Amino acid sequence: MLELIVAGGWLMVLIMLSSILVLAICIERLYTLNARKIAPPHLLATVWKQLKRGELDAAKLRILRQSSPLGRILAAGLGNAYHGREVMKESIQEAASHVVHDLERYLNTLGTIAAVAPLLGLLGTVVGMIEVFAEIMAQGTGNASALAGGISQALITTAAGLTVAIPALVMHRYFVGRIDGIVIELEQETIKLVDALHSEENTDTTL
Repeated sequence: MLELIVAGGWLMVLIMLSSILVLAICIERLYTLNARKIAPPHLLATVWKQLKRGELDAAKLRILRQSSPLGRILAAGLGNAYHGREVMKESIQEAASHVVHDLERYLNTLGTIAAVAPLLGLLGTVVGMIEVFAEIMAQGTGNASALAGGISQALITTAAGLTVAIPALVMHRYFVGRIDGIVIELEQETIKLVDALHSEENTDTTL
C-alpha cells in the first residue's frame, strides 16, 4: 500500500486523505441519521396525552425540545399553538428548517469529494504521463519495461480516485434518500399535531 502511495505521487496523498474523510463522514452520518432517535415512534402520542391532561408546562416543553429533533419541532409548534393555526405552522416550518439543515450536515462535503476525487486521479495520471513522455524524450524508447512501469504508476491515481469517488457517490445518494424519508415522517407527525389541536379547538368553538 505504501509503495502505491509513493508511486502515485503527492496527489495520491490528497486522494488518501479524501478517503479518510469520506469514511469519517459516513460513520458519523450512519450514527446520526437514526430514524428512531430523530423521530421517536411514540413521542407524539405522549405529547398529546400530556396536552390533554394539562401537564404540558414550560418545563415539559423545554425537556421536549431537548429530547429529539421531532421534539424540537413539536415544542416550537406547541409554544405558538394558541396564536392560531398559521402562526403555529410557521413556527414549525422554521424549526423544521433548522432540523433539516442539521440532518444534511457534511453531505455537501461528501458530494464534493465524490466529484473531485476522479479529477484528482485524472490529474495524477496526466502528470505521470507527462513524466513518462519526458523520459522518452530524454532516453528514447529502448527500455520498454521501464516505460510500462511508468505508465502503470501514472494510472494508479486514476484507479485510486475512482475507488474513493464511487463509494462516496453511493453513500451520498443513500443519505439523501434517507433524509428525505425522515423529513416526510417529521412532516406527517407535525401535521397530525396541528390538525388534532386545531380541529379540536374548532369543535369546542362550535359547541
